[in-house]
Amino acid sequence: MRAGVVVTAHPGVEDLAVQAEELGLHSFWLNDTPMVHGDPFVALGLCAKATSRIRLGIGVTSPALRSAPAAASAFASLNALAPGRIICGIGTGNTARRTLGMRPTTAATMENFTAALQNLCAGRTIEYREGDRVRNVRFLHTGAHANTADPIEFVVAALGPKAAADTAADARAFADQLGPGEREAVRRLLDRRGTTATAPDRHTKLYPNYLERIAPEDRDLILPSLMNTLALVGTRHDLRARITTLEQAGIDELLIQPVIDPPTEMAQLAKLLT
Repeated sequence: MRAGVVVTAHPGVEDLAVQAEELGLHSFWLNDTPMVHGDPFVALGLCAKATSRIRLGIGVTSPALRSAPAAASAFASLNALAPGRIICGIGTGNTARRTLGMRPTTAATMENFTAALQNLCAGRTIEYREGDRVRNVRFLHTGAHANTADPIEFVVAALGPKAAADTAADARAFADQLGPGEREAVRRLLDRRGTTATAPDRHTKLYPNYLERIAPEDRDLILPSLMNTLALVGTRHDLRARITTLEQAGIDELLIQPVIDPPTEMAQLAKLLT
């Protein structure tokens, strides 16, 4: 099982990338969540210059955040700094869009965006459309400016075609899996934040402190049943058994998102998988 980490973009993140490489981790990812954390492309450029082996990924960008030419320019520029080590993660923009109070994009839009990015990053021409206006576009300067020669790995983040195509259905499907205790925890969280599940400003109430340490007064909302469902929790023996089950199901890489003490948590991950 390969291992990697995903963290938020912030000054000094390149030091974590260096440590991840020294620990023998396979990949180092940065979130793309505008208006929440720093810009991942800027931060990953620093990581590219500070490392030499580890693969570097954006996890994940979305057609709802950037146009295909703008995203391709960013990825090809990173590929010039770290040839053949760049991973382009693409999704519907679930968290990144919800933190803006907007809905994620559709699976069809994501599919078209992915195809356009793959073609542009390989130096090919695409049809670029804005409204009724369509023009052929491609990189005009490559080599030192943008690397389209070395391959970029593409990874699509999706919960499944049907769920990705209908985010409302996805939300209902998740809610249907919650038991009475979990539903009550969600209700109490909304109450504490002074919002509701349908309030138009709920994103401004729910996402502050996102991906940070859980406040002590909210720890009663973290139920063991939710932790067991949504995370890998247990003794070393328990974790190894669950990882083996994941491997048998076809999962070939495990990522963690360290929050409290990233250097220590990355070292623990590397030790767990050796």
